[in-house]
Amino acid sequence: MYRQGDVLIMPLDESAVPAHLADAPGERRDARGRLVLALGEVTGHAHAVQGPGRLLREAGPLDPMLLHLPDGGRVVHEEHAPIPLPKGWYRVVRQREYVPGAVRIVAD
Repeated sequence: MYRQGDVLIMPLDESAVPAHLADAPGERRDARGRLVLALGEVTGHAHAVQGPGRLLREAGPLDPMLLHLPDGGRVVHEEHAPIPLPKGWYRVVRQREYVPGAVRIVAD
């Protein structure tokens, strides 16, 4: 299990990947070629993955994302040390916070 700021990255067995997502094309990369896991609204910094792979989003904004890294990768952020990830599948969860009447994703 890995954590960088408000992003939690958990290894996931390939058998747990939903069939409809296993071959999905995934999210687009940003202008720097990274897969962005979380973008800081205030600072513009990003928790992002460098290296080949796909980031797959479930339907809702609070649902976890799936990350597939066939060759491994590296999670980077301008204010944190990089985290190397071995090849495989991962579930990516953003930290949430409760506000009266709702739950929302934590924002930088």
